[in-house]
Amino acid sequence: MDKLRKHSFILITLIYAMAFLAAAAVYFLLRERLPLVWTLLAADIAATLVTWGFSLAYSNVSIYDPYWSVIPPVFLTVFAALKGNFSLSAILFLTAVWYWGIRLTLNWAATFKRFSQEDWRYSKYRGTISPLLFQLLNLFGFQMMPTLVVFAAMMPGFALLENPGSAYAGTWAAFAICVAATSIQWISDSQSHAFRAAHPGEVCEVGLWKSGRHPNYFGEILFWWGVWMMQAASNGFAQPGLIVGPLAITALFLFISIPMMEKRQLANKPGYAAYRQRTRKLI
Repeated sequence: MDKLRKHSFILITLIYAMAFLAAAAVYFLLRERLPLVWTLLAADIAATLVTWGFSLAYSNVSIYDPYWSVIPPVFLTVFAALKGNFSLSAILFLTAVWYWGIRLTLNWAATFKRFSQEDWRYSKYRGTISPLLFQLLNLFGFQMMPTLVVFAAMMPGFALLENPGSAYAGTWAAFAICVAATSIQWISDSQSHAFRAAHPGEVCEVGLWKSGRHPNYFGEILFWWGVWMMQAASNGFAQPGLIVGPLAITALFLFISIPMMEKRQLANKPGYAAYRQRTRKLI
């Protein structure tokens, strides 16, 4: 690891340590005033504001990128510990979430080059709109909106950890779906990284990418549906509103992430239009 990349990792780690400190401060301030879930939501928002503040200071929205995979395992484990719930269904759920979070964080780390690197999704807007509008988009669109969507997707997990129920056959099946979904992401990202290193600028159409244009996104969507199914299998369908979480994740990818990616691929890779015609969007 080169020196600049090493220093970048240290700086990102320090920023997230401060984000967690802000979250802890909000938790201790509100724990006697709000139910635990809403206290954690306030803590989540506080941590997001810290990352936003540093993204302003360093002119780099990509500071937020690891947030998606780091927060859910930590917050869900804290919730389980505070509820004193480590039943079999809770352990299965937390195992699935940590597997997902570690995998996604490792993928981010593998592609992270240096602190000054900003993802194209953000940099395309920088300079094309006014600085004030860009920072409002940064706060509410790039950071706060994903935080709230992921928190909504975590709600079935909170329900499971609060009322653990029993580990029925459906719980095990949903656990298997979560593990399979994360494995699909791992395999597809590994195939993509290897292909792009060997064939820069070409359309990846190997392995899982033969079956779908976005197998990594398919795995992400499937994972959060697995979380919802694990809760439903353990506790039944007593809280139908919890389905909002996986629906929000699905909408985020289908209507925002995938269209943005496809527009970029069509502009940069001549063979992508033909690939798009013959290959399904998801597996």
